[in-house]
Formats: sequence, C-alpha cells, structure tokens
Amino acid sequence: MSDTFKSGFVAIVGRPNVGKSTLLNQIIGQKIAIMSDKAQTTRNKVQGVYTEDDAQVVFIDTPGIHKPKHKLGDFMVKVALNTFREVDLIYFVIDAESGFGRGDEFIIEKLKNVETPVFLLINKIDLVSKERLVELIEQYKDLLDFAEIIPISALEGEEVPNLLAETKNYLDEGPMYYPKDQITDHPERFIISELIREQVLQLTREEVPHSVAVVIEGIEKNPKTEKLTIMATIIVERSTQKGIIIGKQGQMLKQIGMRARKEIELLMGSKVFLELWVKVQKNWRDKEHYLQDYGFNQEEY
Repeated sequence: MSDTFKSGFVAIVGRPNVGKSTLLNQIIGQKIAIMSDKAQTTRNKVQGVYTEDDAQVVFIDTPGIHKPKHKLGDFMVKVALNTFREVDLIYFVIDAESGFGRGDEFIIEKLKNVETPVFLLINKIDLVSKERLVELIEQYKDLLDFAEIIPISALEGEEVPNLLAETKNYLDEGPMYYPKDQITDHPERFIISELIREQVLQLTREEVPHSVAVVIEGIEKNPKTEKLTIMATIIVERSTQKGIIIGKQGQMLKQIGMRARKEIELLMGSKVFLELWVKVQKNWRDKEHYLQDYGFNQEEY
C-alpha cells in the first residue's frame, strides 16, 4: 500500500437505462448490478467496492430517476435523491445516443442544490460520431458547473481508467472501509435474487413489466459434494404474467433457471441446483408490507 491512501463514496445517477449498472460492473470487473435494456432495472442502492494499492472507492448505483407511478417508484426515486448528500462525488451519466431528456433536466435541478462535485459522464460514445459528442458537450456544459466532463463507453471500458484516475484526484485521504478482496456490501442472497430477476427481464422482454420481485426462500449446502441448493420464488402481480414466466410446458421457467444458475455458479464458485416457483401477489408494488417483505425498506431512507 502507498504512503497516502485515499477513499470515498461515489454515487452513480442518471435517467433509467443510460448504463449506470454497466459502468459499475465494468469498474468492479464482476457482475454485482443487474443489467437490462428495460428501464428501472435497479431498485435498491447497490454498493460496489473498487480497491487499488493507493485508494478505495465505494460506488453506489442508484435507481434511475423517473416520474413515479406507484409506491415502489416513489421509493426508487427517494433512494436516488438521498444519495446526493451521502457521497464525496457524483457521476451524472447521460446517454450519448438518446441525448438530452426531460429526466436530465429534473436531475440537474436537484444537483444545483448540492455542494458535492459532479462529473458529467457521456456514455455510449462508441455509438455516436465525434461531431455529435462535441454537440452534447456544448449543450450540457452550461447547464451545471460540472467538475469534469468525461466521455466514456461503459460497455467497452473506453476511458474508464481515465475516469478512475480523475476520481482519485477528488477524494481525500481516508481509511480502507472494506477488505481488499471485497467487491460489494450486499449479502449473497440479494445478488442471487437479482441475478434471477435479470434473467426474467431479459427473457420475457416487454411481456412482463417490472412488476417482478424474487425472494430467496432458502440456501442449503451439501457438506459432502459442496453443491448448493437454492430455492427461490418469483413474485408477479397478475396470473397472466405467471403464465408467461412459466411458459408452454414450463419451458420459459426452465430457461430462466438454467441461465440464472450459470450466473450464480460464477458468483458462488460452486455447483448449484436451483428450484424456482412463481407466485401471484396482486399490486404488491403499492403495498408497503409487501415492499418491506421483498427487501424495499423505506424506513432506511
């Protein structure tokens, strides 16, 4: 470890679907935040821990800020906005391809009220021309006094090392908050449930909206074989959604389980037997006791 060790907390904020989780996974080098091209994939704050010899950065990937339509939506926006005052630096991520949106305007208005330095990260530069990039920089630079404006490709990793080097310049000397080899503060159950939910979102596409939660019912380890048995329930709001997730002769559920199992085995480093059930819980996103049961504890925020 170097003589001077820096540490701090960085919030990743932006509209839904601009690549915040992709960026977090690229920095950490391992999947801890689920990725989908459907909006509002991230529901809770996901902390990723990046450690070098001279610094440790704790990243908070927030839910995309959007106009809430239900209590779960209120919770998600509240989580995102509350992080602004908890951190040392804010990454405000925008999508170079889709450009300026009303959600950006809303976020910028909120950022005007915080003293925390803000980096504008123009993501998906691999998808736009240099001329378009210059236009975006000109458009955004006068909207807020950004500490830095850094074009990146979160998916390709382009300019991410530069981003991390600049980030360290804005951090103060501080302790190592987490052990060097730890990459997240979330329990394994949370990440396993998210990996299952990711496969539901990717495989069912537009047929099943974000009215999906996953509850881990139990994890058992066979002491002889080291194999894990994981039992999980996929919660939906309507019986039609249940039918879609199960699929014809159970084929969709089988596909979800197979793909999720592979991701979980990579995470856990051992063989996994995954048992999945599907349960209908009408309007769970608007009922506080269900939100708490499924891990969205509003009192913490």
